[in-house]
Formats: sequence, structure tokens, C-alpha cells
Amino acid sequence: MKTKLVIFGITGDLSRRKLLPALRDIIDSGECEDLSIIGVSRRDVDVPELVIEATGTDTLVGFTSVFTMDLAAPDDYTGLKDYLALQQDEQVLMYLAVPPSAAATIVDFLGAAGVNTPNVKLLFEKPFGFDLVSAQDFIDRTSRYFEESQIYRIDHYMAKEVAAEVIQMRSDSEHHSHTWGKESIESVEITASEIIGIEDRAAFYEETGALRDVVQGHLMQLLSLVLMDLSPPFAIEDLSERRLRALELLKLADPTMAIRAQYKGYQEAVQNPGSVTETFVSVLLGSDDERWDGVKLRLTAGKNLDIKQSAISIRYTDGTEHMFEESTVQSTDARLPDAYERVLVEAIRSRKYIFTTSPEILRSWKILLPIQEAWAMTHTPLRVYQPGTAVKELI
Repeated sequence: MKTKLVIFGITGDLSRRKLLPALRDIIDSGECEDLSIIGVSRRDVDVPELVIEATGTDTLVGFTSVFTMDLAAPDDYTGLKDYLALQQDEQVLMYLAVPPSAAATIVDFLGAAGVNTPNVKLLFEKPFGFDLVSAQDFIDRTSRYFEESQIYRIDHYMAKEVAAEVIQMRSDSEHHSHTWGKESIESVEITASEIIGIEDRAAFYEETGALRDVVQGHLMQLLSLVLMDLSPPFAIEDLSERRLRALELLKLADPTMAIRAQYKGYQEAVQNPGSVTETFVSVLLGSDDERWDGVKLRLTAGKNLDIKQSAISIRYTDGTEHMFEESTVQSTDARLPDAYERVLVEAIRSRKYIFTTSPEILRSWKILLPIQEAWAMTHTPLRVYQPGTAVKELI
């Protein structure tokens, strides 16, 4: 089937750093032979200059065109529909590499213009809302024109090697030396730490913070992979349903078991004295699942720390530990696909198991709601830490 990939925001940072390099690798590997790329921009774009600057080669030049339009003009979406001229044996992927507020408006205009036939797919980037209410509102808006089966919500952590390694190991549990649950596991710690600060994302981070940016999506999804029941019969297509069940059994977060802090210099970086946006957060959770009763589940994320790490640490009751870490999971010399490369290929092939469903999003927000409510009502200054502080010093 011919695929037309429409990228809203093709000149943006995400497109240049992640999407276009991933598409270059997809073309080079031959994974999707009949693919065309259509960038959407408010202004004229020099395609060769854009793709060569982003990818270092001219591989994508012959596959890429640009449609110029005003994203706020409804008539321009009719023009986009005519430009696509989508046939029944073709599919179009609308990749919305734009802020959530703009994504919601684009979806409304696409639907009103009739660009919502079953062979149209929507790919969304996080954040999927900023709290339970906004997430539900966004889901309701998209459902006016699009079915859940057409919506692909991207959490690139689910496409990383760490997630794949957890699934593989858990699926092969009979060859594992420990049982998976409270009989053998004392604690689970999932960490996403960075050595950089907010860089040039001040406006985004002030609205978001570490809890919304990393914990609600990335880390909750990884935790669901650890906790989900993999009783046979298990098929990879069941993954989202099993993740959801694990999330449904998680207890609502206790605000007294959450830690938040902010690195020194953050307020100056965002030019907002008195800001209470957290750049570090650590949340201790528990599960009502009998298999995990009493096991400590900790999710930690932060910026300007001593180490860049994306890891899942399983501590067993016998004192041993198993670490799934992004830099150490590669076990062969073969090239492993980049997370965004895998995301795009899976969406093209209509395989949804690494994408986040609406019920998962809402449940994650509900679990963290008590923390958000408590933080909104307190005026206590945040703990301040020096850039380069170790995670263990903050917990």
C-alpha cells in the first residue's frame, strides 16, 4: 500500500532532529518502499536544503514535497485534501509535530474538511493533556471525527530497546531465575535522568514540569510493562490491554510519598522568579494487584543531574539486582532501529501495540491527580539542588 506521510511542523526541531533522520534510515533499509513525504509549512521551504541539513544526505529529496498553508484557515485544509488526492489503495499518516493546543485545532479542521476517512491515521506527540480534565477534553475532540483505531499516540520510550528488552525477558519468564512478583521482587525503580537543563525549552517546561513531561507518560508506561500480567495465552497485540489492566490496579498516588525539587538557576533560565515548576520528581507507588502487594514502585525523573540514564532496576528479595539500561541492552552487532524509526514503521504497518491508548492516558492522569491537586494548593518553596547532584541524594 502506498503511504503518504504528512508532517505538520516539518521545519521544526522534532522533524529536523528525529523524524527526517528516521525517514532517511527507513528509505535506506527498504522497509517502506512506496513512501512519499509531504511537509506542511506556513512558508516556502527549500526541500533539498532542509533534508540535507537534517540528514546529511540527499536521500529524501526525491521523496519529499512541501504544501504551504495557513493552519488557522479552514479552506486550506480542503486544499490539502485536494493535494493529497488520496485513493482507496493508499493511506495517509498525519504526523502532528506541533504543540497540543495546535494539534487539537488541526484535528478539528481535518475532520471538518473530510480528511478523516478510514485510511487516514493521526500520529500525536506528548504531552497528551496537562491533567485529567484536559486529557479527557482532547480525547473527546479527536473522537468527533476519528475512531480510536485511527489514532496513534507516540511515547517513544515504548519503542526504545529498554522496553523491548523487558517484554522479551518477561515473555521468556520460564527461563528466568526469579519469579515475577512479590515472592521474588522487593522493589522496582524506573529512572529517567538527564545531565542537561531545560536548554531552549523554557516556555514548554514552565507549563509542564518533570511530573507531566516524563512521569505521567514515559515512566508510567514502562512501569505498566513491568507489572502487567503475562499469563498465557499472550500475543503481542494484547500488550496495550495488559498494560491498561496493570495501570488500573495501581493505587492513586499519595502526595506525601512524592518528592519534588528544582535545580539552582532554573528560575533565572525561565525568567520567572518564584517559579514552583519542578525539574526533579520522585514518586513512590503501590499496587492492589495481589502479585505486587507490598512491592515498592518508584518513578524518578529529573534534569541537571549527575548522569544521563534511562533505566529500570529490579531489586530481588535475595539481594541481587537486574538492570535494564538503554546503553547496555544491545546484545548484537546488528543495527537496531532508532525509536522514531520504529514508531513510523509500526504506524505505517498498523501495528498499535507500542502506542498509548486513550484509557491508558486517562488512568495515568487519574493516578497522579492527588499529587497535582496537593501541589496546586501548597505554597511551600521547592527544595533546591545544585546542578550535577546525584539522584540518590534527592530521594
